[in-house]
Amino acid sequence: MNSPILQLLVLAGIAVFLILRLKSVLGTREGFEKPPAPRTPVQNSRRSEFEVIEGGPDPDIVDNVEEDSPAAEALAKMKRVEPSFGVTDFLGGARQAYEMILMGFERSELGGIKPFLSDDVYDSFAEVVEAREAQGLTIEAEFVGVREMRLLDATFDEEEQLAEITVRFIGELTQVVRDRAGDIVEGSLTQIKRQKDVWTFARKMGMDDPNWQLVATGE
Repeated sequence: MNSPILQLLVLAGIAVFLILRLKSVLGTREGFEKPPAPRTPVQNSRRSEFEVIEGGPDPDIVDNVEEDSPAAEALAKMKRVEPSFGVTDFLGGARQAYEMILMGFERSELGGIKPFLSDDVYDSFAEVVEAREAQGLTIEAEFVGVREMRLLDATFDEEEQLAEITVRFIGELTQVVRDRAGDIVEGSLTQIKRQKDVWTFARKMGMDDPNWQLVATGE
C-alpha cells in the first residue's frame, strides 16, 4: 500500500472518531427544530433592566395620578424626603380614616377622632354637633363601605416639609335623624345613602409621628 492511500485512511479514521465523540457529548437532533433565537448580549440586557428600574416611572405614583403632573412631582418629593412613604399605603390608611372620622362625626363622638383633625376642622365639626344637640336631634348611622376613592391632588412645601393630599370619597351608609321623642324625622334604617366628600390630609414628612390630619373638607 502506497503512502498517499495510507495517509487517507488514517485521516478518515480520525474523522469517524471525532464524529462519534461529538455525538456522545452533544446528542443528536431528530425531526424539525426551529433555529435558535439570536441571543441578546448580556451587557445590553443588564443596561435595559437598569434603565427601567432606575429611570422609569414609579408605579406607586402613576397608578394614582397622571405621570409628569404636579401631583406626581409632589408625591415623588415626599418619597425622597421619606423613603418609607407609599401612596398605596397612604390611600389604605385614608380609607380607614374616612370611616372612623365620618362615623365619629355622625354619632357626635368627636373625642375619639380629635387627634386626627386639625383645629379648624374640629371646630367646624363641634359647631354642627352642638347645633344638633340644641335642636334635640340625634343621628343613628351605620357604615356600609367605600364605593369609590380617588386621589385628586397632592402638594409638597419643601421649605416646611409639609405634604397635603386631597382624596375624593364616595361612601355608603344608612342614617336616620331622630327628634327628642325618638321619632325619625329624616332618613331610613334600610335605605343606603351615598355620601360624597373631598378631604385633604396633611402631615410634615420626616417626622416620627406617622399620622395624617384632616385639614379641609368639601364636596
